[in-house]
Amino acid sequence: MFLVKYLKPFWIGFIFVVLLLQSLTELFLPTLMSSIVNDGIVYSVQTGVSRTDFILLTGAKMLFFALLAGGFSIIVAYLSPKIAAGVARDLRRDFFVKVENFSQAEFDKFSSASLITRCTNDVTQVQNLVNIFPRMLLYAPILAVGGIIMALHRAPSLSWILGLAVVVLLGIVMLLVSIVMPKFTIIQEKTDNLNKVSREILHGLQVIRAFGTQTHETARFDQTNTDLRDLGLFIAKMMALVNPLMIFMLGFTQVSIIWFGAHQIADSGLLIGDMMAFFQYTMQVLFAFMMISMVLVMVPRAQVSAKRIKEVLDTELSILDTETPQEFSQNERGKVEFDGVYFSYEGAEACAVEDISFTALPGQTTAVVGATGAGKSTIAQLLLRFYDVSSGRIRVGGVDIRNVKQTNLREIIGYIPQKGQLISGTIESNIHYGNPDLSNDELKKIAEVAQAIDFINEKENGFASEISQSGTNVSGGQRQRLSIARALAKRPEIIVFDDSFSALDFQTDAKLRKALKEYTSNATVIVIAQRIGTIINADQILVMDEGKIVGRGTHAELLKNCPQYHEIAQSQGIINPQNKT
Repeated sequence: MFLVKYLKPFWIGFIFVVLLLQSLTELFLPTLMSSIVNDGIVYSVQTGVSRTDFILLTGAKMLFFALLAGGFSIIVAYLSPKIAAGVARDLRRDFFVKVENFSQAEFDKFSSASLITRCTNDVTQVQNLVNIFPRMLLYAPILAVGGIIMALHRAPSLSWILGLAVVVLLGIVMLLVSIVMPKFTIIQEKTDNLNKVSREILHGLQVIRAFGTQTHETARFDQTNTDLRDLGLFIAKMMALVNPLMIFMLGFTQVSIIWFGAHQIADSGLLIGDMMAFFQYTMQVLFAFMMISMVLVMVPRAQVSAKRIKEVLDTELSILDTETPQEFSQNERGKVEFDGVYFSYEGAEACAVEDISFTALPGQTTAVVGATGAGKSTIAQLLLRFYDVSSGRIRVGGVDIRNVKQTNLREIIGYIPQKGQLISGTIESNIHYGNPDLSNDELKKIAEVAQAIDFINEKENGFASEISQSGTNVSGGQRQRLSIARALAKRPEIIVFDDSFSALDFQTDAKLRKALKEYTSNATVIVIAQRIGTIINADQILVMDEGKIVGRGTHAELLKNCPQYHEIAQSQGIINPQNKT
């Protein structure tokens, strides 16, 4: 039923009127033909009185109604695909807008492969159904019911033939639907799985080649592909049975009407015109039931697809803007405060972070270090409100981030993830992604600060050089530097580096940190890092272990007071193993 609102803007009422008129005009044709035969030709033969004028006049009426029905059919053939395409467009738009507003918690429920399948393949299934939906809902039923009534009126003695044909056809369709319908849910899930495996293999192609596992991955893809093919073939075979069975029933019905009708005509129990009209009405009825049967075969798959789309559209967002948003305090712009923050991922037994409290001030650098899985990146995701805290508060600019609009929060934060995600386009368009109004001088300045200007100038087209999807035509270090430049282009009050220097060599790292210190002197800088060398000069360093802050202070203070930090520094060669201070 949720599709109804998508149909409203597309003149669905008008197309229903057109279909109603088309079905009614087609129902007139066999009756007019019967009049020509019975009251024109047969009457002339029996009485010797010519009724040419009657035949011509009735024939003209038939021609008029035939042209009228053809015109209505053309209108329907034009409008139906237009309506279906419009519905599909609006479905995809709403789907995409909904997914854009997903928090990370919602993304954890749906895989990327499944979302892509739902937005493409599933919407196409719904579009195909909507294309013939008006005919199923109005034209075919009217033609079927009207045809049955008119046929029984013309030749009630032959009604058993029509009844038998309709019952057999309905039985075939119901049996087919009961067998095939459960398979449609499975085939969409297998399509999801095929997309998932394909994405994994294509994204990890370098790793696959490096480990020489092409044969294994090919076998995995073949198995997934074969499973989808086998199920698709089963459904196709079941559906392929419909046409020959329908054609057999059509032929059997035609022969039966002619055979039994001819005997009744010979016994003067039936007029030849009435038999011809009954024949035509029976063909209309069977045609209508064949149309309904085809739709009934399509409905289960479209129903499954619509349900999968609706699951996404009906997903309740876990992170919503408050109805009464607050503004950041002008006196505390850029100030970040974590106050007793706890957070656990859905389904996790333990908290990812526990009792996290610290303050990061403008003009200072706050660093977060710790072992893998200590909860460092979780702090960045909570600050950006990709997840909401389980308890505690995060304040930015003196305001709880749950009380400000998400767009306003993220406008003042420049975020650089560890894996730099670039957008297909040019180097210039990727940096402008952070600020479309950036001037050329600012563009070059930011590229210099991000230590990207050298490799940009080495390229033949400079800033106009093409960037492929996900930035696969540049190195990891270049992606990180362009990601940093993109974040700096926002002129943010808060900059979050989530292990964003991991792909840089030590020399570039040092130059970048020096340039950043000058360029971001008024911003609040939060650096999440693995290498202590990257954050050695930070104003405060937070040491995390198993989701908790186990040490805080400067580099020198932590070397003295925090065993975990001392151990990390020693393992990275920052201090001499013999030097315990």
